[in-house]
Amino acid sequence: MRSLQTSTAAKFRALHESGCFVLPNPWDIGTAIYLERLGFKALATTSAGFAFSRGKSDGAVPRDEMLAHIREIVGATSLPVNADFMAGYADEPESVAVNVRLCVDAGVAGLSIEDNTGRTDSPLYEKQLATKRIRAARAAIDDSQTGVVLTGRCEAWLVHDPNPLRTALERLIAYAEAGADCLYAPGVSNPDEIAQIVKTVAPKPVNVLVSGFNHQLSVSQLADLGVRRISVGSGLALAAWGAFLRAAQDIKTNGTFNLLANNAPSADLNELFRQRT
Repeated sequence: MRSLQTSTAAKFRALHESGCFVLPNPWDIGTAIYLERLGFKALATTSAGFAFSRGKSDGAVPRDEMLAHIREIVGATSLPVNADFMAGYADEPESVAVNVRLCVDAGVAGLSIEDNTGRTDSPLYEKQLATKRIRAARAAIDDSQTGVVLTGRCEAWLVHDPNPLRTALERLIAYAEAGADCLYAPGVSNPDEIAQIVKTVAPKPVNVLVSGFNHQLSVSQLADLGVRRISVGSGLALAAWGAFLRAAQDIKTNGTFNLLANNAPSADLNELFRQRT
């Protein structure tokens, strides 16, 4: 099992070395299977997408439930899986390291650790502590000898930092020096700011989140900016929720079923999943 994980992690690491790839985010076994069949090279979990499927808000899924979900996604696909591991489910570096070991044991090829505290009064961990948390995650991964890819996330845009670019640049440099293999500042969408992040942390790869209407850049445009990895976060889950909400509201409000005409054919899904069994 560990040798397979090491091989899968090596494949995932190689994807970051040149070019640009899309890392889509399934939220259950079925969506993971479909994304692999489409030909994507790797997948990532989505904390929000999974939380919504469990009737919970993003961040309300406890660690062990999230670990079970991560194992489920890893087991559903032969592709490398990157875990959205939130803030490591702990504040102190030592506890982050313990939890990272558990995440590695779930079979992931990569995982991310963010600096969002979840507190409104102090939304980001103090920079020195945040850096120590990344260093602790790095040490835990190195001890596992799996080669799992570590992504350091700065949440400056998502917590509405007054100067998100400056905060992100300072922190992403520190996270890179602490051992993060890939750097990620979800929420940045301005091409000039993306290019500045890419240049600042080079030669380490940068992940960019593409999320709905606030991000109009294409894969080729992001690649031209030097981005190596693109994720959609909860985007696909929200697309599914959007179709569900519109159809359900149409039935309740108008008494019509017109939007069900856009449904995926059940025969196609049956055939897709029959092949797996």
